[in-house]
Amino acid sequence: MSVKENPDLRRRALLVRATAALGGVAVAGAAVPFVASLEPSARATANAAPVDFDASRLQPGALATVQWRGRPVWILRRTDAQLKTLPKVASQLSDPQSKVPQQPPDMPLRLKEGVRSLEPQLLVLVGICTHLGCIPGYFGDAGSLGAQWPGGFYCPCHGSKYDLSGRVFDGSPAPLNLPVPPYSLRNGSLIRVGETQNGGDQNWQPSIW
Repeated sequence: MSVKENPDLRRRALLVRATAALGGVAVAGAAVPFVASLEPSARATANAAPVDFDASRLQPGALATVQWRGRPVWILRRTDAQLKTLPKVASQLSDPQSKVPQQPPDMPLRLKEGVRSLEPQLLVLVGICTHLGCIPGYFGDAGSLGAQWPGGFYCPCHGSKYDLSGRVFDGSPAPLNLPVPPYSLRNGSLIRVGETQNGGDQNWQPSIW
């Protein structure tokens, strides 16, 4: 009668622990790139960073575009004549005093007067139509889009119209004014888009943009 050998239980336990340990290392190795993928990329971080623009280069009536958070941001140096149109068109606008929060709440933008900027001549807007996201064109001269046109922005996709403060005209498909992004004025003519004077509001978002 043959006698069966008892299995080496200690050896089996050692092999089980070794296999489990190797598996754990493999899982940890796979987890590291997964966790790293959750961190913002360098490009995303750069896109969210504030952008500086020297507005002294802008001539009266001229508009420049910078990119912030992947969106076009307009900087317009309004002329005295353009500023005078703002109160004249107020009765034709959907939200002339910008009561819907399309601008950061802690910025003194002179909303009741319709200026919507920290300094009257320098307007800063996100250049994306609040209807379906098209890019409006700048038609700053009165009469450039017909005899009744006071100057402003016109979206070619569906005909939305905005005045020279980015306020939407009543009857346009767009429901809201163009957003004013967080920004600040530094050293007189330097505009920092993406950061208010106290360094806040980088993560602010409007109702539509």
